[in-house]
Amino acid sequence: MTNDIYGPFPGGPEFLAGLTEGQRGRYEELGTSLEVVERRIAAAGAAAGRARDEVTLIVVTKTYPAEDTALLAGLGVTDVAENRDQDAAPKAEQCRNLPLDWHFVGQLQTNKVRSVVGYANHVHSVDRLRLVESLSAAVLKSERPDLGCLVQVALDKEHGEGAHRAGVAPEDIAQLADAIADTPGLRLDGVMTVAPLAGPLASDPARAFDRLAEIATAVRTAHPAATMVSAGMSGDLEQAIAAGATHVRVGTAVLGVRSPLR
Repeated sequence: MTNDIYGPFPGGPEFLAGLTEGQRGRYEELGTSLEVVERRIAAAGAAAGRARDEVTLIVVTKTYPAEDTALLAGLGVTDVAENRDQDAAPKAEQCRNLPLDWHFVGQLQTNKVRSVVGYANHVHSVDRLRLVESLSAAVLKSERPDLGCLVQVALDKEHGEGAHRAGVAPEDIAQLADAIADTPGLRLDGVMTVAPLAGPLASDPARAFDRLAEIATAVRTAHPAATMVSAGMSGDLEQAIAAGATHVRVGTAVLGVRSPLR
């Protein structure tokens, strides 16, 4: 495999000329899927009276190789996400020269914080004070720029469900948001959620994302710069955009059905 696809300037004739036959086939496949997703985002935005540039597409590349990430960069993708550090860290290192903004979206254990801080620009899954403290310590030690943090909201916990799921209950969001905003090395960017699997909002992503929009508004009232609303995936991005999501996290619709986790 040529290393040209991991260079600092992906895309264009030189990039395409350096692809193997297999890489070119995958590039075309990804490009076709990406076009479909882009049309869905544009249509959902138009239906909600929103411009296309109000919504950022984050392609979730988990379980897929670094080669796919490089091909996506060649197609113009700028934001990618991972949910397991053991997969993300080597992939980010291999793609370090590409113009990519890395998002960490999975449940984050404190023993992985130092590694994640080494490549991620945003952590969407902040859900406890101990994690806030660990992230701050790692950022300050590394002397990197401030790390963008989103409070992960567990909407099912509002109704006494999902006690063991990641995320913070809505009634505890303000305290955690304040802690992030007041902690050195961290920047409160906004809120994130996954459509709940339990409770009255389960199987109703439109209502779930409307509830997140209410929460996001409350967070912005106290922290005006916390404008990110990360919600919506391959199956429900339209409902998320209708509710005001600024970032949608799409994997399967771009990359295809995932292989089982190793």
